[in-house]
Amino acid sequence: RLPNSSYLFVSVEPGNPRVYLIKRRMRDLERASGNPSPLSLLLKKHVSGAELTAVEQVEDERVLMFAFSGSDEFGNVSRFTLATQLTGVSANLLLLDADSRILGAARQTAGEGQQAGDVYAHPARRTNSAAVPSSQDAQIGREKLSPRLDAEDLERSEDKRFHSLAGSARGKLANEIAKRQKLTQKLNGDLSNHGDADRWKRFGDLLLANVGNAVREGDKVRVTDYFDDATPEIIIEADENDSITEAAEKFFKRYTKARNAAKAIDIRLGSIAAELKSLEVRQERLEELIEAKDESAMAEFLGAKKAPARGSGQKRTEVSPGTRSFVSSDGFEILVGKKAKDNDFLTFRIAKSLDTWMHAADYPGSHVVIRNPNRKEVPHGTLLEAAQLAAFYSQGKSQPKAAVHYTQKKFVNKPKGAAPGLVSLASFKTILVEPKIGGATLKAQ
Repeated sequence: RLPNSSYLFVSVEPGNPRVYLIKRRMRDLERASGNPSPLSLLLKKHVSGAELTAVEQVEDERVLMFAFSGSDEFGNVSRFTLATQLTGVSANLLLLDADSRILGAARQTAGEGQQAGDVYAHPARRTNSAAVPSSQDAQIGREKLSPRLDAEDLERSEDKRFHSLAGSARGKLANEIAKRQKLTQKLNGDLSNHGDADRWKRFGDLLLANVGNAVREGDKVRVTDYFDDATPEIIIEADENDSITEAAEKFFKRYTKARNAAKAIDIRLGSIAAELKSLEVRQERLEELIEAKDESAMAEFLGAKKAPARGSGQKRTEVSPGTRSFVSSDGFEILVGKKAKDNDFLTFRIAKSLDTWMHAADYPGSHVVIRNPNRKEVPHGTLLEAAQLAAFYSQGKSQPKAAVHYTQKKFVNKPKGAAPGLVSLASFKTILVEPKIGGATLKAQ
């Protein structure tokens, strides 16, 4: 841990290994942490309380070596090294003892010098690996680089979570559609099994009409078809043990059953067809929401429960999923909208009348709100950091300087019929800033 709640962030994900500084509150880190891994227990046992004595980069490799010195329970000096491999598929964290033997690792990686008990050796570089910048090059601009990398990484995580949410919503709808399509297929099969009701009635009528002249041939009955103008003879299959009258009665029962089933199945098929049409409409709407990245609506598709109503004496501290939350160096909370609809929700549902509202003057971008529940005077440092965020999260982020309008939220109005995110200001001031994250700390969400 460094001053100002700064921590060294290390990820050994094979697809995106990385290391940089982040700013977090301890409680946010504790809330985001999961169950301790075997490596974290080893680190707690051997490195907790130890002094970081050196950080070195293995020459021309994406490997950092963090050397620690401490003392064991008997007061003897103990030395350990944390090898950090940012090497793609072999990315790993490995704890080494004083003899460079591996005590434990975050992941299982193949190769010589990569298994527990081995003397550590960094993984062999692939022939097509790109050159690694020197430590001196990596230090250039690190004050600006780490916050930007942290923000970009959190945005990637949010984007990954959103795509997971969208996939779940798509899957849920697809499952509902598939269930109804399967039910439709089953009902049509049942309808086919019942047969043609009119055919069964016709056979019953013909058998009764031919009681005196029907010819029995085993399980077949030859009768005259009086429903046909040509009165041809036709064959009707019937149980050879049944009389003509009994066979006719069975056909009438089949007729009644098939008629009633057809009515019931027709009603059910109509209901399912309406449900399928509704689901297809929802499917189209879902794709629109995914295109707009409307996370709140995604949650509705997944059937997320609404938060319980708060009592009148409770403070409103919730933050919409469509906002980024920062804390200024003076301790003020700064909220930044993500999309146009999120901007409207932030400005007209979350922000209070005396909160400070901001937006880049000449570029489309996020609404920014400095929350001020205690109605204190907003320090200039907080005002500057919030303005830098407003410029950074706008289309003017690549400019060396950008103008930002700011005012109290009570002076922000929504014109009738205006598009999402579009507002008018009754009064405002302007500040010129450099687009960057600056001294504000991004809160983990």
